[in-house]
Amino acid sequence: MDKRKLVQYYHQLDRAFFIDGPASSMADLDSALPIGHGQTISQPSLVLAMTQALDPDLDSSVLEIGTGSGYQTALLAKFSLVVYTIETVPQLQESAKKRLQDLGFSNIHFMCGDGSQGWPEHAPFDRVMVTAAAGSLPDALIDQLAPGGRMIVPVGPRGMQELTLITRDKKGQIQKKVLEHVVFVEFKGRYGWH
Repeated sequence: MDKRKLVQYYHQLDRAFFIDGPASSMADLDSALPIGHGQTISQPSLVLAMTQALDPDLDSSVLEIGTGSGYQTALLAKFSLVVYTIETVPQLQESAKKRLQDLGFSNIHFMCGDGSQGWPEHAPFDRVMVTAAAGSLPDALIDQLAPGGRMIVPVGPRGMQELTLITRDKKGQIQKKVLEHVVFVEFKGRYGWH
C-alpha cells in the first residue's frame, strides 16, 4: 500500500458525510462519535492507523466486521481489490451502502448479520479488519485469514482493549502483536463480552 496516497485520501474524505444528525457538526474532532443504534464512528486518527497497520494492497481481498457508517470501509475499498463487509444493524448497513455507492465504489459486497462467523464462502481473506471489541480472539475469523494475511482486532473487556495485529505466515503460523490500547463498542455474537 502506498501510505502517502492513503494519507492523502484520508484527508480528502469528508467524515461529516458518514455521520447523520447533530454529531455531524463535530466530524472534524479527532474523537469517536455516535452514529445511532448504540454504535460509533471511530476517531479519524485511529481509523488511519488501523488501515496503515492492516496494509492492504490492490490485490487484497478484505473482510470487514462492522460496516458502521462506512467510513473505514471507504478507506479499505480505495486501497483493496474487493471488500466484504458485515454489519449487524440493518439501518446502518443500508445507509452505509448508499453512501459508498454514492462515492462510486463498486468493489464492496455487503451483508447484514452476525459477523462472528465471517463470510466463509469468500474466504480466505488477505486482510481482516474488525471494528468492534471482541472478548476473546475470534478463532472463526483467524481461520479465514490467508497465508501471508493480516488481521486487526480490538481484544479485551469492556472499557479497554488491546488493538491486536494478527499475522499468518506462509507456513500458516499465527503471530500476535499488541499495537495500542483502545476502546470500542462490543462485538456482537459469539465473541462479545456477555
